[in-house]
Amino acid sequence: MLHAEIPPRSPIKPVRRTINGVLLLDKPYGISSNKAVQIVKRIFSAAKCGHTGTLDPMATGLLPLCLGEATKFSSVLLGANKAYEATLRLGFLSTTGDAEGEITQLTANAGNPTLSQCEQVLQRFIGKIMQVPPMYSALKHQGKPLYVYARNGKNIERPAREIAIHAIQIKSLIDNTLQLSIQCGTGTYIRTLAEDIGSALGCGGAYLTQLRRTAIDRFDLSQTQTLSALEAMNADEQDACLLPIDCLLQKFPAVVLDEQAALHIVQGKIVANPSDISKLPEGNTVRLYDHQQQFLGLGEIISEQKIAAKRMLASSQLLKAVV
Repeated sequence: MLHAEIPPRSPIKPVRRTINGVLLLDKPYGISSNKAVQIVKRIFSAAKCGHTGTLDPMATGLLPLCLGEATKFSSVLLGANKAYEATLRLGFLSTTGDAEGEITQLTANAGNPTLSQCEQVLQRFIGKIMQVPPMYSALKHQGKPLYVYARNGKNIERPAREIAIHAIQIKSLIDNTLQLSIQCGTGTYIRTLAEDIGSALGCGGAYLTQLRRTAIDRFDLSQTQTLSALEAMNADEQDACLLPIDCLLQKFPAVVLDEQAALHIVQGKIVANPSDISKLPEGNTVRLYDHQQQFLGLGEIISEQKIAAKRMLASSQLLKAVV
């Protein structure tokens, strides 16, 4: 698979602009999530851009990016459910768990499993299971990412963690190549899952030859844009690809404030909860809107059905999320 071509930078330093919204990017193969952020930041001439959780360089697919004030809410999707399409090569291991590492054929390879065997074994992995994170990961040990130790040939003992696999479906099985559709919870390492599946099948292990993220929470690939498509657009067309900031926050109940209450909460004052339909319990996070349905930020229900500002947009009376 060819690496993504990165367009050359202009020698003229661009003027950065304040633009706010969420871009659902179909990240190409061969670039890091941080590199994707820098490219999108340049394309939009954005003053600020960040991602909501990384994809490995060899992985493709859905990568939500936050521009401007949306970066304040980028952590919301870190704990969201995700879906992947993964291609496993059975009977082999990789030092990194994917095609980027050194590949070793296992002597334990006892032949290619049948479709029936795969279906039976995969049932063991559905539900809450324990998983040991890979050495090639960004998890920290004594302040350093594990991959730093791995690159120096050191192995650090990692405790197993509980993860949730909601569903696994076989898309195809050809010889020792197994293609799966996986729905999982946060913290799941698909590379480790591939190794464990290969081992459980009696193949000694497996590694990922391809990985594509197809969904996060309520977002999927049908809503994404590619870097090449964005490059071909004019500025207005690019801006039209951005989703409003509050699309990230739909799990929180919405509260509409009158003009005075909206002004007060923007100023950091505590306001009365205007919701008469259902009083939310103390500690709940809510989406806040003014009387014109403009998103203001997140608030928190405190004692006596009052609302305090939790995370607000800057200059909320003037700043509008992209529609």
